[in-house]
Amino acid sequence: MNNKSLVVKENSLIQASYTLSLVEQRLLLLAIIVIREHTHKNELDYIAFDKPIEIYADAYIKQFGVHRQTAYKNLKEASKTLFARQFSYQEKRQKGMANVTSRWVSDVAYIDSEALVELTFSRAIIPLITELESSLTSYEIGQVSNLTSGYALRLYELLIAWKSKGVTPKWQLEEFRRKMGVEEGKYLRMGQFKEKVLDFAVEQINEYTDITVKYQQYKNGRKVDAFKFTIKIDSIEKTVKPNRDPNTIDWINNKTDNEVNALKPKQLARAVNSKKFISDYAHLVMPQNPANSSSSAWITHMATWLKKDPSKFTKRSMKEYLDDEQADRF
Repeated sequence: MNNKSLVVKENSLIQASYTLSLVEQRLLLLAIIVIREHTHKNELDYIAFDKPIEIYADAYIKQFGVHRQTAYKNLKEASKTLFARQFSYQEKRQKGMANVTSRWVSDVAYIDSEALVELTFSRAIIPLITELESSLTSYEIGQVSNLTSGYALRLYELLIAWKSKGVTPKWQLEEFRRKMGVEEGKYLRMGQFKEKVLDFAVEQINEYTDITVKYQQYKNGRKVDAFKFTIKIDSIEKTVKPNRDPNTIDWINNKTDNEVNALKPKQLARAVNSKKFISDYAHLVMPQNPANSSSSAWITHMATWLKKDPSKFTKRSMKEYLDDEQADRF
């Protein structure tokens, strides 16, 4: 599994209505990749319905650049809530259109000693993520790895299904809220809805993914009651450009040792707390190491190690880590 691994969903599932947290969405994306990679290797020999899919915390850490303890906590919590999550969609059947409601998983477990989530997809979900001859939407998981809003991830999926047309249908407000997974009674004021859901999601998509999106709002009288989106595929890959530490050094062809020796304590802390650094080197720290107890412990441990032995940390330049987005604190 890598950033080029494809997440594939049947379009009816993309257009379905459901509410999932960011961690739950990420967990399901990793599981979808596992089951599809298995399917491709074994043609139509799907993973048995009674055989759980295994998602280790290390895979989650590597893909989404989070601290180990954050991953443990998030995956453990998601394993408790995922079973109750449902999705609703329309399906054409012999007697007409059916409104279907189903669960994502038939069972889910978290194994503390292995930092492992085991989940089994429900029977209804299998054809929606594995069928080869169907109306499918696919994207590389790396496109959504930097999204920190569950609404941004959900909106990206809704939009990418219409990328070939460059424009979405007009979605009525209540329909759009359901598709985005906004809970009933939440963010009812339009200003609040835009701030917490729509505008924040659009900003993240435009900054971190392979598309640029704009939206048009439609009013019924004085009230906004619908949205329509235009989508442009970016020809140049976007790079993450967070607000930089004012002490960040511009490096020109320096070797790693020279970079590290020139770093100030604040810069070392920024480098080792970047998502890319954590993704690259979290595997070097054993789960029981005190460095995994908090962000401060991680930064202290890794900054000391980096300063002492920079030759172990050569996957990228220090400049790339300094320019990268910071991982969430825990």
